[in-house]
Amino acid sequence: MRLYLAFFLFSFCLLSFSQEKQANSYFDINYFKGNIALHNNDILHLIKGHPEGFILSWNKKTFGNQDWEQRYWYPDYGVSFAYQNLKNDVLGNNYSLYAHYNFYFLKRNLMLRIGQGLAYTTNPYDKVDNHKNIAFGSRLLSSTYLMLNYKKERILDRFGLQAGVSLIHYSNANVKAPNTSVNSITFNVGVTYNLDEEDAEYIKTITKEKFTERIKYNLVFRSGVNESDVVGSGQFPFYIVSAYADKRLGYKSAVQLGVDAFFSKFLDELIYYQSVAFPEENVSGDEDYKRVGLFAGHELFINKMSVVTQLGYYVYYPFDFEGRTYIRVGLKRYFGDKWFGALTLKSHGAKAEAVEFGVGIRL
Repeated sequence: MRLYLAFFLFSFCLLSFSQEKQANSYFDINYFKGNIALHNNDILHLIKGHPEGFILSWNKKTFGNQDWEQRYWYPDYGVSFAYQNLKNDVLGNNYSLYAHYNFYFLKRNLMLRIGQGLAYTTNPYDKVDNHKNIAFGSRLLSSTYLMLNYKKERILDRFGLQAGVSLIHYSNANVKAPNTSVNSITFNVGVTYNLDEEDAEYIKTITKEKFTERIKYNLVFRSGVNESDVVGSGQFPFYIVSAYADKRLGYKSAVQLGVDAFFSKFLDELIYYQSVAFPEENVSGDEDYKRVGLFAGHELFINKMSVVTQLGYYVYYPFDFEGRTYIRVGLKRYFGDKWFGALTLKSHGAKAEAVEFGVGIRL
């Protein structure tokens, strides 16, 4: 999943530091070891040994000074640094930096962490020196990790323990081919250390007052660069214009319905390539590279941030590329009541097509 999405999380964290005066902070370090998941048979030759590494994190607690903190049961936010040895000289080692949230359940004993950031890989694909590495086509990658831990703080003075499972994902989202990506499923165990002698008191002031809002209309322009799966075919810009309506269901959620128009120049190049290189596929070269899709979606609001998930279907689809359905997931950051920025990943199932940078208005 997702180049540049971490920018929004980091921005939000920095803005929040000045607002959260009572929040205590703590460090944790987790050692992990596990397996690379076989999500694509093409990477079978890359799976050797049991990848291992560590994740070092700084976390800042919330105690309900803002209403959104109370609605989400006082989450933590912070930054993480990870090192992973993939146990294969072809893949090399990865170093990652994330922004993350920790959400709590079961009387705050169960923690779910969601981290998004950027990774640097030491041995990416090279057509001469490292042609077997079809997982990473570039040194700079997007990375996402999920961690589910059972956690006990302050077992011995300021020290605590946690243990659980993690999923770590690396991909460049087809910014450059090849890009089959790598997913690691690991077990982790770690230590926590609180920087304060004791925690502040949780604030409980919000009521169950119902939130209502009229239907809003959104216009978004997205762009970026990507490449087809044909290695060396080149990176090309794409442009997407989206219009949709949304309806808030409460403080946390909204549903969406809209239309996308796609102008992806890499498809124009791919159509020409297939017409020349694979005449048996009956591609004339005159097919239109443009596409139009209808989508339904959901938006989860977390303060000035939101998480977007959309499912779409192409109604104008003159050239067959990865099927007629598509998925979009990502983050939005609101600036005032109307304007927002968005970083999203568009994919067809598990196959990423592009990282989209967008700007939009909600009226």
